[in-house]
Amino acid sequence: MQQTTVEVAHQAFSHFTHGLATGEWNPFLDMLSEDFTFWFPVGSYHGLNVGKHRAREFFEYASEAFKPGLSVTLERVTSSETTVVFEFRDEGWLRGEPYKNRIAVSFDVRGNQICAYREYFGSDGKSN
Repeated sequence: MQQTTVEVAHQAFSHFTHGLATGEWNPFLDMLSEDFTFWFPVGSYHGLNVGKHRAREFFEYASEAFKPGLSVTLERVTSSETTVVFEFRDEGWLRGEPYKNRIAVSFDVRGNQICAYREYFGSDGKSN
């Protein structure tokens, strides 16, 4: 039985937040289509990135930057027939400095896979 767009996206988001918390990205990466693309707003991965190999590099890079991991608080989910947007706050450490942020990630769903990801964020400033 085919899962709905929202069910697939929620499963992927669960794997995504697990990756942010632990650095274990394989369950999330396993849900990506072979032609997966992602868009990131800044840094070395700024703009459009293509391929699961590029996604693996990106998420492993994120895990290195955010050791020991990020905690996530989901605030809102919005969906259409093919896209689900998750708005959340995350908190942890960025290269040893306190980190808090507000994020929106958009997952495009095709079948039981995520075929595209876009990320948008704005800082909540440093933790006290």
